[in-house]
Amino acid sequence: MGIEFINQLPPSLIMILGSLLIPPAKKYLRLILAIIIPVLTLQQVWVIAVGSTNEILQINLGGFALLPLHTNPYTLIFATAFCIAAAIAAFYGVMQARASEMVAGFIYAGSAIGLCYAGDFITIFIYWEIMAIASCVIIFSSNAKFAGNAGVRYAIMHFLSGVLLLAGIIAQIFLSGSSELVNLNSDMEILFPGYALDMNGLISWLILLGLLIGAAVPPFSAWLPDSYPKASPSGSVFLSIFTTKVAVFLLLTLFAGAKILIFIGLFMAFYGIVYAILENNIRRLLSYSIINQVGFMLVGIGIGSELALNGVALHAFCHIMYKALLFMAAGSVVYMTGKNRLSDMGGLYHSMHLTTICTVIGALAMSSFPFTLGFISKAILSAAVVEEGLPGVWYLFIAASAGMFLLGIKFIWFVFFAKDSSLKPKDPPFNMAIAMAIMSVLCIIPAIPGLTETTLYSMLSFPVEYTPYKADYIVTNLQLFMFTALSFFLLLPLIKKSNARSLDFDWFYRGLARYVVLALFRISIVPTQFGRILLKKGLRKTQNIIHKTHGPGSIMARGWEIGTTATWTIVLLGIYLVVYYKSK
Repeated sequence: MGIEFINQLPPSLIMILGSLLIPPAKKYLRLILAIIIPVLTLQQVWVIAVGSTNEILQINLGGFALLPLHTNPYTLIFATAFCIAAAIAAFYGVMQARASEMVAGFIYAGSAIGLCYAGDFITIFIYWEIMAIASCVIIFSSNAKFAGNAGVRYAIMHFLSGVLLLAGIIAQIFLSGSSELVNLNSDMEILFPGYALDMNGLISWLILLGLLIGAAVPPFSAWLPDSYPKASPSGSVFLSIFTTKVAVFLLLTLFAGAKILIFIGLFMAFYGIVYAILENNIRRLLSYSIINQVGFMLVGIGIGSELALNGVALHAFCHIMYKALLFMAAGSVVYMTGKNRLSDMGGLYHSMHLTTICTVIGALAMSSFPFTLGFISKAILSAAVVEEGLPGVWYLFIAASAGMFLLGIKFIWFVFFAKDSSLKPKDPPFNMAIAMAIMSVLCIIPAIPGLTETTLYSMLSFPVEYTPYKADYIVTNLQLFMFTALSFFLLLPLIKKSNARSLDFDWFYRGLARYVVLALFRISIVPTQFGRILLKKGLRKTQNIIHKTHGPGSIMARGWEIGTTATWTIVLLGIYLVVYYKSK
């Protein structure tokens, strides 16, 4: 009975309840808890995966079945990635972060894992909102300037996402009579000629829009580069792991095969890379690269074949690892130097040896360099595009990959190898250094030929027969990398580090909205003044009338003789008596 109960315990519950042990614990005990809690959660993930059925636990709520322990083909790989990344991110920041941030980080991670097991729309919405609240707390816990403002904007965008998601979920439950998850792709065809705009299609679009905001799809992506750099170094690592990848997981589950996602994904891939290349802030640069990488995942979801969906799940896993590593490296630089901008850095390899090595590994993995995690997942996605017969998409894929090479080189060069900035910081404290080293190893070991099948492929439900280590693909990637590197260094004299901030869509509500309000205020001055004048005149006339009737010497204030008063009293009393008896 006890073992059966443990097997039905949601992994998210271990992570969320474990977070309550952090505040009263001493710092070094927190260090131990930062490892134990995610490891216990990961163990439960794999215990459930071994002999699980599709629906292990069911709760009845108001006549609807809640399935908080439902497994699907992508649950294992996403939940595993979240547990591993949460453990390393917590270890990275546990000695420096506030207790509130660590608690929020574990609740954030736990709710993300809970979403991986959600088998109904109600459970999805509950965990989605817990994630939004916990991530806001992480941002508000930062000491950075304007972190509070960024947190408010972040909260507003995720409130909008939650409202759209809730509206779609309520409509879906009302229309179907059930809260159970269903694939909504068949209802998305209203974009194309010959399909009617019906209620099912509207429901699907509401849910899709809510998820696209969470996936940071432009023009709703500005919340990501706006808020992530404002968090603490450890907080930004937590933020880089969960929200966008949970949105990818839900899109995989609900909208696999929706062709519109191919076009959205390609737009995201180029949008993110262009802004990242223009960016001067080190963590904003990495934030825009998240948008780029999520774009690749959306392309695979839109294709919808088994190979493409395997590629998306693998790319999400790999992206979580190397992007967390890059945010750790960037956070270490910010923590040790107090600088955020590339224009203030350079020559840091002289003193930050471990950080330099870890950054190079993370950048190579992000650039899909052979024998790194990014190479495996990007190879499968590229093969899926070719298999689907989409040459135009493949060429754009390669162009966006070249942009990622360029971004990786830019990041490494300007931070560590450009003109010496006279900064001589050491590598970060031991917990941050160990976390980076472990994540660097994880970005390489699973990608070694022969180990990929027993590590990454084993977590996928669909069989994978594709071998990424083919001579032509390796040569193509090396050629692309060398050409991009050569182009970068040839154009280096023309590349200037600017302190200017790139304008994103958030300008419409942070800049333009302010000007619109000021313009409306100024436009309203004339009618307001006119109305004020009319009001003053009306009040003055009313005052004069009252003064004439009730002021000194007026008819109402005039004194009467006793005889006159008695006469009027008798007259009024007589009128009253007449009216009274007539009514009888």
